[in-house]
Amino acid sequence: MFANVADYRAAARRYLPDFAWSYLEGGAEDSITMRRNRAAYESIAFAPRVLIDVSTVSTATTLAGCQASWPAVVGPTGLNGLYCRGAEEALARAAHAAGLPFALSTASTSLLEDVRAASDGDLWLQLYVQQDRRIAEDIMARAQAARFSTLLLTVDTPVTGQRDHYARTGFTLPLRWTRRLLWDIATHPRWLAKVGVHGVPQLVNLARSARLGPGIEAQAAALGRQMDTTLDWRDIVWLRKHWPGKIFIKGIQTVADAALAFRHEADGVVLSNHGGRQLDGAQSPLDILAHTAAITPRGAEILVDGGIRRGSDIAKAVALGAKGVLLGRAPLYGLAAGAENGAHDVLALLHKEFDICMRLLGCTSIAELGADRLCAHGGAFEPLPGATHATQAVPLNITATIPA
Repeated sequence: MFANVADYRAAARRYLPDFAWSYLEGGAEDSITMRRNRAAYESIAFAPRVLIDVSTVSTATTLAGCQASWPAVVGPTGLNGLYCRGAEEALARAAHAAGLPFALSTASTSLLEDVRAASDGDLWLQLYVQQDRRIAEDIMARAQAARFSTLLLTVDTPVTGQRDHYARTGFTLPLRWTRRLLWDIATHPRWLAKVGVHGVPQLVNLARSARLGPGIEAQAAALGRQMDTTLDWRDIVWLRKHWPGKIFIKGIQTVADAALAFRHEADGVVLSNHGGRQLDGAQSPLDILAHTAAITPRGAEILVDGGIRRGSDIAKAVALGAKGVLLGRAPLYGLAAGAENGAHDVLALLHKEFDICMRLLGCTSIAELGADRLCAHGGAFEPLPGATHATQAVPLNITATIPA
């Protein structure tokens, strides 16, 4: 086991060819959004309370109505077969062992039925909607049959963001066998022996529901160029017809859109800028978290992702009003560096750090983890007008307009 997530990141960088590493780590354009995601966490300081009995601390919570050992979900990420064989099965098992839900991406490289067979844990489905909505309907039906509990509708990808690193490394689907790519793979023999020898991973879930044969080119086209750009708020009604479980809207980037999601009776929102991979220059989800918490109706939940690398980051998100966080790149660093054991180790590290952070803050339960334990830019946090909980607070130097 390495010391922290950053060490796993460094190990993953050594193991992966450049094209696979850039797909995992790369952001859109100049990566301004990615850097902002990390800067948002780094700008918030703790205000710990002392002389509190922290001999017994519980990190347990509920996420989408199910028990979780700590406030996190192993979030949906695509093309994980680039990092490890049987990647989604490995991530699902690691999540279940850590007491967390696992969210499977539409762009997964393992069948959702195989993921269910590999884990008895709480499974969520992340959904992209293609122009032919029968594909999404079929994926949802299959997920229901496999006892997936919660749907994450991703709404921030009507088109793929500009990703310069694709051009730099020659990454395309299907792969074009250039001299640069061949050299890249040849100089990473461990990856070649464990992953590359098996060929390019397939988008098997999409292929099955779209009735596509083998071949990544057609699958990638269905995922990208055939996205439904007409999708709007009225389509939540269509979604409800095909998904009886909880529905979260993933990709919310303003308080106004969070309010609209709740007005359309979403069970929750995921504040997310797609890990900085879509619109460069977007604000961090953390920037709008407290204001979103202030307008969240009773029973609805907020999740947040982007830039989480420490257990203390999870504590900051929860203190500002999130029910939990989605972990994206961090478990993938573990998966690339050490397969299933690596993913398990990363989750164990984050849980340990979160537990230590709670004790040092003087919190014995999630309910005590509020904005009174934070400060930002040297200023305290104060409650928003009408807020009734400590987490519904904002830094004194941040302003926002909350929609009616």
